[in-house]
Amino acid sequence: MPGTPMWLVALVAAVAAERVAELVVSRRHTRWAESQGGVEYGRGHYPVMAAVHAALLVGILAEVTLADRPFLPALGWAALGLAVLAQALRWWCVRSLGRHWNTRVIVVPGTALVSRGPYRWFRHPNYAVVVVEGVALPLVHTAWTTALLFTLANAAVLAVRLRVENAALRLAA
Repeated sequence: MPGTPMWLVALVAAVAAERVAELVVSRRHTRWAESQGGVEYGRGHYPVMAAVHAALLVGILAEVTLADRPFLPALGWAALGLAVLAQALRWWCVRSLGRHWNTRVIVVPGTALVSRGPYRWFRHPNYAVVVVEGVALPLVHTAWTTALLFTLANAAVLAVRLRVENAALRLAA
């Protein structure tokens, strides 16, 4: 994209590739859950959630290009550090949940709640990761409008997602 630093394009492309890897893992876990009698809840919000997450990546590049956002080293490096930390924490969540991690809400009957890794301390640590990343990633290159809009849209999606997931987990208990 003209006017957008190539390193930022590469960063956003790397995050997009990471999202594709998540979808591959999620699909594998979905097949396993279905083979175990897993039930999916809240399908209706999933396309909206996917669109909001895709818009984050597009928004970063569009805002930096169209609004000519500057790179502010103190903010940019701190935000990049938080974004990298968020990725590490995300994969800790994935690893801790094992086959039960999914981008969808699928509950396998008769399985206990996971209480290892970050789930020892927090019920939904992956959603905290999404919140941090949604602010940090755009601020790597001062795309504050994207950070704000994603935060608002993500809050609406998370309100639905948490309600669906908590209800599904209660039904499974």
